[in-house]
Amino acid sequence: MIKNPATILIIDDDEDVLLSAKLLLKKYYTNIITRDNPKEINQLISKEHIDMIVLDMNYRIGFNDGKEGMYWLKHILNIKPKMVVVLMTAYGEVELAVNAIKNGAFDFILKPWSNEKFLATVHAGLELSKSNKQVSILKHTNKALLENDDIRFGPVIGNSNAMTKVMDVVTKVSDTDANVLILGENGTGKQHLAREIHKRSSNKNAPFIHVDLGALSESLFESELFGHKKGSFTGAFEDKPGRFEMAENGTLFLDEIGNLPYNLQSKLLTVLQDKKVSRLGEGIERPFNARLLFATNAPLNQWVSEGKFRQDLLFRINTVEIEIPPLRERPEDISDFVTHYLNMFKEKYQKSHLTITDEALNILKTHNWPGNIREIQHTIERGVIMCDDNVIKPLDFNLSNIETDNTANISDFGNLNLQEIEKLLVKKAIAKYDGNISKAAKELGLTRAALYRRLEKFNL
Repeated sequence: MIKNPATILIIDDDEDVLLSAKLLLKKYYTNIITRDNPKEINQLISKEHIDMIVLDMNYRIGFNDGKEGMYWLKHILNIKPKMVVVLMTAYGEVELAVNAIKNGAFDFILKPWSNEKFLATVHAGLELSKSNKQVSILKHTNKALLENDDIRFGPVIGNSNAMTKVMDVVTKVSDTDANVLILGENGTGKQHLAREIHKRSSNKNAPFIHVDLGALSESLFESELFGHKKGSFTGAFEDKPGRFEMAENGTLFLDEIGNLPYNLQSKLLTVLQDKKVSRLGEGIERPFNARLLFATNAPLNQWVSEGKFRQDLLFRINTVEIEIPPLRERPEDISDFVTHYLNMFKEKYQKSHLTITDEALNILKTHNWPGNIREIQHTIERGVIMCDDNVIKPLDFNLSNIETDNTANISDFGNLNLQEIEKLLVKKAIAKYDGNISKAAKELGLTRAALYRRLEKFNL
């Protein structure tokens, strides 16, 4: 017989009652804890993930008023308002048990009990406990999902050879449970690709939870990812599941993994290895089952050699690596993005008859797009908003000045070989800022990771 996964705590001062109840329940449930003293409740609740408590109403010899049972019932519900508590009582104390139900108990069991009645009551209580946990997690999951409700994610765009290779890998990896590390410059669509992997997976109907690690302070890291217990810190007004629990049976996408401080990387590694989380202030280990995807624009391999990123964490997160090429390396995809975003914003701003001039389209096709897809999206939206008539012109995009600057000093170059020009620009930027990678990258409109790749490419 396969046992149902559940932890049931039974408290009674009669050792025979405890033994009989444990022998009955352990046939059907995985973990039965028995205690003869209710004073151990606090310690057990803080250390064990208890699904239900079966509580005797009397503990003092000669007293049958049920006051102790009522006291401990209220105490339990004060600590864990959603805890399912079943009371055990003698026949003559039924009125007390009914009063206890009015005060929050789930049900009561009469001593001596019928095994069928006992099992039926426990089963019903555990179903309620399971439902309560699902409701709690769903409430916070829906809140997390609504935070991204304004972001529209359609199909992944691009038919270039580079994107075809990317989507081939996506097809192979989507319906597996392998950890995937998505690489790419800012704005290349890493979150979009992560959502595409989720949509193609067998858990596509479960939650997709996105966490921007770059936006999390160290003080919020554990609370947001692992959850917290009520009262564990100022402002913790209720028990809250973390993002790992919210993504149960779905996908958890940890974005900007390169921004995670070194001292927190070991905590994340432990969770990934053990597949368990402990809420802040609670200490109970909760198993989780979620597909894990990661993304960064940082050169993690280089950071490992520099001691900025843990090598064991990198091994854990990159079972499969997918690198999204920047838009300038796949210019044949630009027309598809223009069409997609033009249609989107024409609908959003109710300008259905809007068209674009050939001159404006050519400017979009030849622009370098240092901000990648995010930049082209904002540029098209700006053009739709600024257009005064039914035709979008180059000035509506406000890209003409950029294009003029790109061509103004063309005589500075001895030839028009693109690689040589790019190499020269990189050298000039590095020299201008005395080797400061961050400033040089900003000057070139690149991320640090992209500039590192060019330094390696040109052997600089």
